[in-house]
Amino acid sequence: MLAAHLPTPFRPMVRASFVKRNYWLLPSLLALVFVLMVGAWASVNDAAEQRAFAQTLASDAASVEAQIAARLEVERARLRDIARQLSLGSSRNRTGFAELAEVQAALQRLSNRLVWLDDKLRLLASAERQVRWSTLEDSADLRIQMRGQAEHLVVPAPRGDGQPGGQLLARYAITDLLGSTDLAWLNRRYEVSFLSELGEVIATTAHPQRMAHGAPFERHLASSADTRLILRPYDMPILWWRSPRTFALLAGLLLLGAGGSLLLRREMRRVAQAVADAQTEAAWRQSMEDSALVGLRARDTEGSILYVNKTLCDMVGYSAQELIGSRPPLPFWPPDAVDAMMARNLDTLAGAAPATGFESRWQHRDGHFIDVMIFESRLHDPQGQHLGWMGSIVDISDRKLLEEKNRRYTALMAQHARLSDLGLLASELAHELNQPLATVIAYSSGLSMAVRKMEQASPDILAALDALQQNARKAGDIVHWIRRQTSRVPAQHQWLDMAVLVAEVLAMHRHTFQQAGMVLEWTPPGIACPVLADRVGIEQVLGNLLRNALEALSEQQSPTGHVQITLTPRHAPEGGVGSVEVAVCDNGPGVQGRNIDDLCATFYSTKTQGMGLGLGICRSIIEAHGGTLTASDAESGGAIFRFALPMAAPLPPSLPESLP
Repeated sequence: MLAAHLPTPFRPMVRASFVKRNYWLLPSLLALVFVLMVGAWASVNDAAEQRAFAQTLASDAASVEAQIAARLEVERARLRDIARQLSLGSSRNRTGFAELAEVQAALQRLSNRLVWLDDKLRLLASAERQVRWSTLEDSADLRIQMRGQAEHLVVPAPRGDGQPGGQLLARYAITDLLGSTDLAWLNRRYEVSFLSELGEVIATTAHPQRMAHGAPFERHLASSADTRLILRPYDMPILWWRSPRTFALLAGLLLLGAGGSLLLRREMRRVAQAVADAQTEAAWRQSMEDSALVGLRARDTEGSILYVNKTLCDMVGYSAQELIGSRPPLPFWPPDAVDAMMARNLDTLAGAAPATGFESRWQHRDGHFIDVMIFESRLHDPQGQHLGWMGSIVDISDRKLLEEKNRRYTALMAQHARLSDLGLLASELAHELNQPLATVIAYSSGLSMAVRKMEQASPDILAALDALQQNARKAGDIVHWIRRQTSRVPAQHQWLDMAVLVAEVLAMHRHTFQQAGMVLEWTPPGIACPVLADRVGIEQVLGNLLRNALEALSEQQSPTGHVQITLTPRHAPEGGVGSVEVAVCDNGPGVQGRNIDDLCATFYSTKTQGMGLGLGICRSIIEAHGGTLTASDAESGGAIFRFALPMAAPLPPSLPESLP
C-alpha cells in the first residue's frame, strides 16, 4: 500500500490493439448477439409451431372427411335395411314402394330420390322427395352457393320369394350431405369451403365480417371424388419478426446496446485522455529524474527500497528491478563494512541522520569503490503519515580523487625537491670521484707494465691487475654516465647485441650469486638480438633487477633460490617494428599484488635498507629507449620483471657501432 504513494518508473505508452481500442462496441455486439440468438430460437420455435399447425390442419380435414364418411355409412346401412324389407315382399312393395315408412324416412334425412332397379337395371319402383330446392335455406354454419350437384349410394337388394332382387339406388345432393354435417366446431378455427372439380364453390362458411388470413389447406374427399375440402385458418401462428411487440422489444434491446456503446466510448476516451496526461506527466518527471546528477531512493520505515532513479542505478551498477524490494544489507555495501553500515542504517531509520548529510563508501557491481554523500529526509503521504525515508545521494568519488591527487601532487613536489637535491649531490660526487678513478686507472696501468717487465711475473697478479683496470674503467664509465644524466647532453645510443650484453652482465654478477648460494640460470637464444641503446644504462637496469632478485631471495632465506633470465626476440608483422624482451624471474615472495606503478614510486621500497629509487630509475631508462617495464607474479611463484626494447636492424659492416 505504501508503494502506491511513491513514483513508479515511466513506461512508454504502447498503442493499444484493435480489440482494446474497440471495447466500446462490446455492449452493441452483445445486444446484437442476444437478438440474433433470440431470433434463431424464435425462428426454430416458429418452424415447430408451423409444422404443428400444419399437422392440426391435416388432422381437422381428416376429421371432417371421417365425419362425412360416417354420415354416408349410416345412410348406406339404412338403405340395406330397406333393401332387406323389399326382398320379403317384392311384388307388394313394388306398388307401395313410395309409401313405405323407411323410404319416407330416408327421403326426409338425406336422399332426395330412391330408385329400385332389377338385375337388368330396369326400373321397378321409385320415390322422390316432394320439396323443391328453392325452399331449402342456408344453415347458420354453412351457406350453400351452388345446388344441383348430386351423388348416389347403391346397395344390393337381395332376392325374395317373388324374386325381384336387383339394387337399391339413393340419390342425394352434396349440399344436403354438407348441411347435415356438424361443422360448428370447425367454424371457430377455419373458413370451410367445398369446391367442385371445376373450382366452383359448392358451400362455404365464409362470412364478410370475418376474414380468414391463413394459407388454405386443400383435401379431396374420398366419399366424393369431384369435391374438395378447403380449410383457411382464421388465426395463423404469428412469426416472431411479424410480431410488433417482439420486434419492439428486440429493437429496444439493440438501442440500449448502442446507447451503452456510445456511453462506454465516451468514457474510454476520457480514460484514454487521462492516461495520456498521466503518461505525459510521468515522462516529464522521469526525464527530470534521469537527467538529475543526484541519485534518488525511497525506503520504507524498515529500510526496504521502494524506488530508485536511473542515476542511482548507474552509480552502483544494479538495475531498478534488482534494487527495489531489497532489504539491508544492501548489495552495494562493501562486505568488510556491513556491520558499520548496518549501524548507520539503524541510526538513519531511527531519525538520527545528520541534516548536513554523511559520507559513506559503496561498492560498484564491478568491484570498484565509490564515495558518496547521503542526505536523508522523511517521506510522508498526503495525509501526513510517515511512510519512510527519501535519500539524495551525491557521488563524491571525483572530489575525493581530486583531493587525493592534490595530496599526492604535494608529496610528489616534495619528492622532486629531494630528487633535485640528490641529483646535485650525485653530480658533485661524480665530479669528485672522477679524479680518484683516473688516478687508480693510471697507477694500475703503470703497475701492470712494471710487473710485466719482471722476469718471473705471477699470472695471478697480472690477472688481478687487469681486473682492477677493467673495474676502474667500468666505474669511470658509470661516473661519466651519471654526469651525462644530470646534464643536458643527449644520450649516446649504439648498436648492441642484447645476448652479448646480458652475458657480460651475468658474468659480472655470477660470482656474487655463487657466494650467496643462489642459482643463476641463463640460456643464450642462439641468434642475434640487435638494439640501439645506451650500454651503461641497460647494464644498470639489468644489474639492478638481478640485485633486487638476489636481495628478495636472501630475505626469504630459501635454500633452493634461483633466478632465471630469458631473452626472447619478438618479430612484428610485416611493416612493423619487433622487440627484444628480457625477463628476470625468481622464486621469491613475488610482488604480492602490487603493480609496476606502485613499485616504481619514488622512495617506495619493500627492503628495510632500500631508498626506493632503483626501479624508478630503471623504468625511466627503459622508457627513454622507447621500451616498457612490467612486473607481475610468476605462475610458479615469485616475481617476474620484464623489459622490452625496440629491435634494430643488423649493423652493416661499414657503419660504426656508436650512433647518436
